[in-house]
Amino acid sequence: MKYNEAAFIGQKNSKDAQIRLFNYTGFAMLTYTIKQSPEGKGFLPVGEKIFAAKATYGDQIILYITDEDGFAKAQSKPMKIEEGEKLFDKMLQDGIEKYNGPIKTI
Repeated sequence: MKYNEAAFIGQKNSKDAQIRLFNYTGFAMLTYTIKQSPEGKGFLPVGEKIFAAKATYGDQIILYITDEDGFAKAQSKPMKIEEGEKLFDKMLQDGIEKYNGPIKTI
């Protein structure tokens, strides 16, 4: 797929993820919209599927919404771990599946 085609679709997928994460955290930054195709020939949009992920950095946590390959489509701002864990649990309770692999983020 050509870059501009992948970017158009990926932006929609990431924007949907950003809005969804915003509803939990009050802030969400758009991250990846495209990714390299597995064969290295062209580009792909980030996936449509929604997964919840988290990463701890010192005494703070960042929440992510990723696609099925772990590409972060949206991320929260850093927050206290206790607050982030509560929000992450709420995301899971609401039916968002947990992503268990490595998160690919900016």
